[in-house]
Amino acid sequence: MPLDPDLAAFLELVEANIISGEKPEMHTLTPEKARREYDVSTQFLDVPGIPVGSITTLSIPCRDGQSINARLYKPAQLIETADPLPVLLYFHGGGYCIGGLDSHDSLCRSLAELTPCCVLNVAYRLAPEHRFPTAVYDAQDAYQWVLSAGSDYDLDVTRIAVGGDSAGGTLATGLTIAAHTENWPQPVRQVLLYPCTSVWQNTESHRRFAQGYLLEAKTLQWMFTNYLRTDADRADWRFAPLQASDLGDLAPVFLVLAEYDPLLDEGIAYAEKLRAAGIPTLVKIYSGMTHDFARLGNIVNEADQVRKDIARELANAFYAR
Repeated sequence: MPLDPDLAAFLELVEANIISGEKPEMHTLTPEKARREYDVSTQFLDVPGIPVGSITTLSIPCRDGQSINARLYKPAQLIETADPLPVLLYFHGGGYCIGGLDSHDSLCRSLAELTPCCVLNVAYRLAPEHRFPTAVYDAQDAYQWVLSAGSDYDLDVTRIAVGGDSAGGTLATGLTIAAHTENWPQPVRQVLLYPCTSVWQNTESHRRFAQGYLLEAKTLQWMFTNYLRTDADRADWRFAPLQASDLGDLAPVFLVLAEYDPLLDEGIAYAEKLRAAGIPTLVKIYSGMTHDFARLGNIVNEADQVRKDIARELANAFYAR
């Protein structure tokens, strides 16, 4: 179908601001400036976060002796529950360079209340200060922390889902592959929103949507250049899950894709590889949408719809047992 009219109008405004010089393209900015711009824009693009029962800021230890912050959301309807609560371990998008706890606060609040479940939003370390594979290790360490310390926060360590959008989706699915390789417990579900899965960005959807559809080709390569140490890292399955040789026995997947997203084709290819490995994989392509639409609550109604769809899949994984 055609690009959503509200989204099309928004993209025209973005393009006009770029042409006029009022809004510089992200790939021309320093990472620090890009992060500030991204966080500020979130306040206008997404709806305010809905109230939740409680929010706790946590510090998660990492294997290198450092620590990362995380934000634990508990839904109001479960705040008095005595039983351990299911939890979604969530990794934000932003090409490994931008994004954080605040940029994805509204999304995480919504998923907590709609499911209902706890959501642990993880602030993994960003590039270029921390290049590949630091974010990968941070994601794995966060998962290990939930398994070992989650019960201290009333979390049910037998009902963990992992999820993320864009680069965060890559971290989430890479975590399940690592869990399979290392014989860690698998989560009960993967929720992947338009993940990066390919070594090179050379598919037809990358060519078709290289410019003018929110995620620009130059910006994506700027992010990957900041994140990767060398081009050799591209062939590592932890960056490009399509390179993984063994996808057996991974958690079932709910894969969210957008019709006008450069990452569309590689998302479809990853779904095909998962299914070929016998992994239950539900794919939904949202018509008329671009990359990152789940955080555009002030622009498109589908931002609310996809949150409801994700919550339904999480509820099925957590409670239909």
